[in-house]
This record gives sequence, C-alpha cells and structure tokens, in this order.
Amino acid sequence: MYNPQLDTFLRVADAGSFNKAAEEMYITPTAVIKQINLLEGALDVKLFERTHRGLTLTKAGKSLYQDAKYIITYCEESVIRAKNAMQSDVNVIRIGTSTMTPAQLLVGLWSKIQVYCPNLKFELIPFENTPENAREILGNLGKNIDVVGGIFDEAMLSLRKCSGLELSREPFCCAVSIHHRLAVKDKLSVEDLYGENLLLMKRNWSSYVDRLRDDIWKNYDQINIIDFDFYNMSIFNRCENSDDILLAISGWANVHPLLKVIPVDWDYSIPYGLLHSPKPTPTVKELLIAAKKALCE
Repeated sequence: MYNPQLDTFLRVADAGSFNKAAEEMYITPTAVIKQINLLEGALDVKLFERTHRGLTLTKAGKSLYQDAKYIITYCEESVIRAKNAMQSDVNVIRIGTSTMTPAQLLVGLWSKIQVYCPNLKFELIPFENTPENAREILGNLGKNIDVVGGIFDEAMLSLRKCSGLELSREPFCCAVSIHHRLAVKDKLSVEDLYGENLLLMKRNWSSYVDRLRDDIWKNYDQINIIDFDFYNMSIFNRCENSDDILLAISGWANVHPLLKVIPVDWDYSIPYGLLHSPKPTPTVKELLIAAKKALCE
C-alpha cells in the first residue's frame, strides 16, 4: 500500500530523536536509523538535520511530513472503502473529522436523521487540519470523505469547490488562555476586549468575519486586530502562549485544554453545516434530505 518506512519517519519526526522513536516502536535505535537511511537513500533527499541537540526536519523533510500523513490516511481509508464495498446492503456516510471540524456538533442530529433513513450508517474519517488537506478533501468530497461538518460562507464554498447545507448559526465567541485576565468571565462585552490583541482570519476568508472586522475598525479602535492565515493547532497554541484572544465558536471548546471559549455580547455569527460535493451521491442526497426534515421538526 505504501512504504512502511514512512511510519518510522513520522515517529522520528514527532519524537525528535531516534532513541525516543525506538522506544515507542519497541525496536532498537539502530533499526530506526537504518530505516531512515534507507528511506533517504530511496528518495535521494535528506530528511533530517542531525545535531548534538537532536533532530530537526529539513525543508524536504517538512514537505514529506505533511504528504506522508495524507498518504497513510488515504491508504487506511482505501482499506475501509474496500471492506465497505463488500457490504452492498449498507449505506455508509463517511464523515471527515479534524480538530477544527469536530463531529460532535453533528451528533445531536444522528438519531433524528435515522428516523427518516434507518439503513444509513456513519463512519468517522479523521484527518489532519492543514491548508493542503482542506483544499484536497473539500475539493474532492465524495471520493474518500462524503461530508464534513464545519463553518462556511458562499465565498469559501466557491473557493473550495463544494456545497453546504446550513444546520445552524454559530455565534462568534472568544478563546482565551485559562490564565488570561478574562478567563474568570462567563460572558464578555466588547469593552472587555479593549487593549487586547484579537486574532482574526485574514480578509476575504469569510464575509462574516469581515463584517465583524469592519465593525471593530469603525467603532472599536481600542481593539488591536491581528490577522492569521489558517485555523489549526498552531493558532490555538499561539493564543495560549501569547495571551492574545482568538475568534472562535463554541464547538471548539475542547480543541485546546488550556483555552476557554467565552460567548461575547454581540450579534455576529457564522453558518455551520454539512459540506458536501456539488454533485452528491444518492446516499449523500438521502442524508441531506433527512437532515432538512430533522431541522424542521
């Protein structure tokens, strides 16, 4: 399916040393080093910088790290798809789930949906939330993953070449470190944000974020807006480490254990729903129809 040395490569990259990776894999450091040397030789690239402080990924290593995770996930999914193909009497919806697209927000609908389509089964497909994966997965919904639950607007749907069924409007909240002065509050006012750095996704990512941004620029210049490029664990870690405030939704409350997501007293929200292919399969169509009926109850 794929070169198993990629698994070893990922272990070493995550551990930062051959010895730690060897302990996790229950093999000797010599065996780990041999696998990495063979992989570097086969690819004709240097994957690690070896120093007395440990290992760091080269540019080639960083590139392979992202792709290797996707390759391994894809191969694992291919096995699942093969098994599912043997179950022709079962309709399976493959739901993509990641840190930023947790399936928990959809769980409340499952029991209602299955009232209308009792033969529908759900399978969670985890993926790492990176710009590359977002582009690949959302642009090819229906191939490896059928639907993803997430926030969206029309511009994002057009950019990612997918469609969306709105299930709810999620109010914008603020995520702060549990050690931040505002963490003691259960609800924030706009004035609470005065003098703070507010992390917002860059302009043109979402019209809903841009409307909030414009309101702040026009009426609340006491708030310092800082742009960032993509929602992933790095931006949540930055929020926790820098004491900045991050625009979030309540569904991300469990993304980072050292952050608290707090509602804000403003009228800004963003659509949340099912992202799917513009040309959904019959099974996905059945899901979408059932979800619409469930929402009308």
